[in-house]
Amino acid sequence: MTISLAGEAYVGYLLGSVRILAWLVVVPPFSSRSFPSSVKVVLALGLAMASTPALAETQVPMQAFALVVEVVTQVAIGAAMGLVTMILLAAIGAAGSLIDVFGGFSLAQGFDPLSMNSSTVFGTFHQLMATTLLFVTGLHLIVVGGLLKTFQALPIGESPDLSGGSQVVISVFEMFFVVAVQIALPVIAVMFMADLGLALLTKVAPQLNAINVMFPAKVGLTLLVLGMSFTVLPGALERLVEHVLDAMAAVAGLG
Repeated sequence: MTISLAGEAYVGYLLGSVRILAWLVVVPPFSSRSFPSSVKVVLALGLAMASTPALAETQVPMQAFALVVEVVTQVAIGAAMGLVTMILLAAIGAAGSLIDVFGGFSLAQGFDPLSMNSSTVFGTFHQLMATTLLFVTGLHLIVVGGLLKTFQALPIGESPDLSGGSQVVISVFEMFFVVAVQIALPVIAVMFMADLGLALLTKVAPQLNAINVMFPAKVGLTLLVLGMSFTVLPGALERLVEHVLDAMAAVAGLG
């Protein structure tokens, strides 16, 4: 029995795998060293299989130089989509880092296994919680589905429209800072009021050592308010996923 493969369809499938692989290399937790490179390659090939109908209809260049240019283009597209995804999903971890700064936990450092570097305590905790919620709630399937739909908006062989690239980057960073501040704002407000109250207490009772009172009080208030704020994380993550889909669509030329 002889099995024949269409050359253009096979090359289109491999180019689609290149775009997905570039996305996986950038987006955590897939970008972590705990995910072997072979696993990323197999995962990219498997996800590209789901987009085979869209990839089979594309016009793929078969000349050597044009093919190399197309590979570089797909790597750039996948990396750009992965970058906006990584930035937006890191907003919850950034909120935890802000809480550490105002709550007095920034002096303690913890190891973040996703980014493979040291981070603040609640910054690492929030990032791990966001990743866990992403997979538990099934939102990772929506993100991956949005990535696969970009093959319909930006097929293999077509160049992306870079005219709105600067606006996409500005919007992504704007959303990153807004979401991080909104999540951390209740704790920041409570810490500000606590510092203000301790300052007034020092004026009223100068003989009271405010430093000995300040740290235990701020730690207790931080843990109390932080525990109450965990209920907003699922809703914030859902909104972030929606923005991730919009950002990837904008990179593909739909925004």
